[in-house]
Amino acid sequence: MNEKGPIAPKTPVPPGRWADLSRRIASTLVLLALGVLLAAASGVWLRLGMAVISAITFWELAAMTGWRYPRLHAGPFGRSRPMALALIAGLAQFAALMISYPFAWLLLLLPIIAGLPGAAARDRWTYALFGIAILLVAYGLVGFREEFGLGFVLWLMGIVIISDTAGYFFGRIIGGPKFWPSLSPKKTWSGTISGWIGALIFGTVLWLAEWGDMALIWCSPLVCLAGQMGDIAESWLKRRAGVKDSSNLIPGHGGFMDRFDAVTGAVLAAMVLGILISLPAVN
Repeated sequence: MNEKGPIAPKTPVPPGRWADLSRRIASTLVLLALGVLLAAASGVWLRLGMAVISAITFWELAAMTGWRYPRLHAGPFGRSRPMALALIAGLAQFAALMISYPFAWLLLLLPIIAGLPGAAARDRWTYALFGIAILLVAYGLVGFREEFGLGFVLWLMGIVIISDTAGYFFGRIIGGPKFWPSLSPKKTWSGTISGWIGALIFGTVLWLAEWGDMALIWCSPLVCLAGQMGDIAESWLKRRAGVKDSSNLIPGHGGFMDRFDAVTGAVLAAMVLGILISLPAVN
């Protein structure tokens, strides 16, 4: 109470429509950095870079699927499980990429097998599936870079960036029904469809500019959708683990899995398309 009467309690100010814009900018910068890394690197340096990224994201995955649960000392690594599995994943990834042998990719199973005993009982399949995805994406990116060239990798990265940017801005401006509210409350159908349209335009422009073949027109939206599903899958994993971000390695912006979730979906989709059909050429 004061001379003018009772003081009304302050009402919390709702977050602004663009409150997480800095996160989007951080994601774009990280993806651009990866593109620069791929542009500048080749041979052993490219493989080493992908091995390091694999190790970091594996550390985050191991933390989200093991240490939060009572069986803290379960498995062969105890409290050191995330760090130990990160080291195994990085070394296995590097070895698989360096060895010129048709079945070298089997080395990627080592961190999966090593980490299963220490995973929370309910999360063993989750750990295995996400772990395989992490390792396959780094393996696939190196293969795409060296077999199809830098243009192909930049096309994949471009789709992810365009999808995320278009989805963010048009989703906030147009609004409307949520795409999958139980897993990603902020995503809307308008933003999701805007990402598809952005990818379609991107693929069409590349074709018209003669920087790629006509398959880019229909492959781009498919890869875009897969990237969006990668984002949704990581949102599901974080909700299951009860965490907001995969880690705090990028201060204020979460972890590496938060930045590379859409890339994971996009690269996996390109790998599947490469098995089923001929991938589009990108100059």
